[in-house]
Amino acid sequence: MASAEGNAAAGLLGHEQIGPELADIVSRLRRAMRRAARAADPALGLSVAQLELLSCMAEHPGVRPSQLARMLRLAPSSVATLLGGLQSGGYVRRTPGGLRRPGGPGGPGGPGGPGGPGGPGADGTGDRRTVSLDLSDQGAAAVSRWHRVNEEIIQAALAALSPRDRAALRDAAPALRDLSSSIDAQAD
Repeated sequence: MASAEGNAAAGLLGHEQIGPELADIVSRLRRAMRRAARAADPALGLSVAQLELLSCMAEHPGVRPSQLARMLRLAPSSVATLLGGLQSGGYVRRTPGGLRRPGGPGGPGGPGGPGGPGGPGADGTGDRRTVSLDLSDQGAAAVSRWHRVNEEIIQAALAALSPRDRAALRDAAPALRDLSSSIDAQAD
């Protein structure tokens, strides 16, 4: 029993020790990725916040601005400001009336669709006070370009590491994915 308690205490101590170091590493990694992406593709000209919003829209076609704000944990006014700039730049299309694609947000079978909370009434008409958002071709190209640049940065950085470090990162990927999900769950 004493050894089990000792192992549990050592495990807790390990969590306390890795937490601050991991938080620092993640912060440094994010900054390094932003700097490297700007250096690799300065012509893109969009902020990380704009690119994250466009990426979320790519994952959720037909999303409403209020849904974007909830998903990104941003104030609705911040989302409205970002969307205004992106729409002016030709990255975003707004469809009035809240009409959505089937299976997408607000479409039949999707969140906010007929029969769901916030969806159109029984007559199938959309709520004219809402809009759905989609990426324009230019917006989709910007998201693809940003993802491609980030993948190239990671690949180049991995190539500079030793085989042992690459293997350690590959082996850590599932745990990092789980950590990301755990952190996301805290925000819900």
